[in-house]
Amino acid sequence: MATRVEDVRTTPVRRDLALTTGRLQWRAFPVHLAVLGVTAIWLIPLLGLLVSSFRPAPAVLSTGWWHSFALPGDYTLENYRKVLDRDGMLLSLFNSMAIVVPATLLTVAVSSAAAYGLACMRFRFRRGILLAIVTLLIVPVQITLVPLLRVFNNLDLTGSFLGLWLVHLGYGVPFAIYLLHNFFAALPRDLFDAAEMDGASPSRIFFAIVLPVSRPALASLAIFEFVWTWNDLLTALVFLGGFRDVAPMTVAVSGLVASRGNGWEILTSAAMLSMIIPMVVFVAMQKHFVRGMLAGASKG
Repeated sequence: MATRVEDVRTTPVRRDLALTTGRLQWRAFPVHLAVLGVTAIWLIPLLGLLVSSFRPAPAVLSTGWWHSFALPGDYTLENYRKVLDRDGMLLSLFNSMAIVVPATLLTVAVSSAAAYGLACMRFRFRRGILLAIVTLLIVPVQITLVPLLRVFNNLDLTGSFLGLWLVHLGYGVPFAIYLLHNFFAALPRDLFDAAEMDGASPSRIFFAIVLPVSRPALASLAIFEFVWTWNDLLTALVFLGGFRDVAPMTVAVSGLVASRGNGWEILTSAAMLSMIIPMVVFVAMQKHFVRGMLAGASKG
């Protein structure tokens, strides 16, 4: 009898819970629909680019990429072979890796140390220095190119990977410090107090406590910096000069656009090659990226 009374009492609660869940789902439906629409807007051109990169030149010029699904066997690897063999794209791929990996590691290392000092150490003018660094985010990159290029010419740094590493370091540090500072400042102060009581130095605290705890934020920063540096074209043209021996993939692809009037199948293959590496990096580190973004949002 008690069980029946309990079932009668809990039945309205269950109904209200079901109604509330249904209302929340209907309210979230426009959000889900918008997300699907934005995803389609991004994926459809990417799918067209991928399909076109495997189509022969006559098919690309005569029909749209969506017609290839109705034409069995209308695919070829010849486009990728031409890109890698004739246009130096393989060399530009190695050049991009030689630029992006050191620049990313250098930016993460310098900005993490600077953000730790500004967020966790006490000294005069700390807030003013942080404000000055964050203010650099509003400075357009374009107005710094000419004076910076003159300085690099005097130091004989133009046309070298070292010069471009320093350029990306200078342009990436303000945002990186801003991102990491918010994360470091939200760390529990008890961690630092306990370490100081045990006799740990500031550098020991940084390497033994701050860096291991901040892996998600560091991974998010590394992904941002990797993608930005990989997709860079302007600074690579300005500070490397467009020479083939040091040109990254963005410069090589832009050269294909200028030299090939109707070779759309070659351009699509080159574009897909330039997208493979950042896509693989993002997918491989997606879990860390999401954790870093959520951690920063929850602790901010």
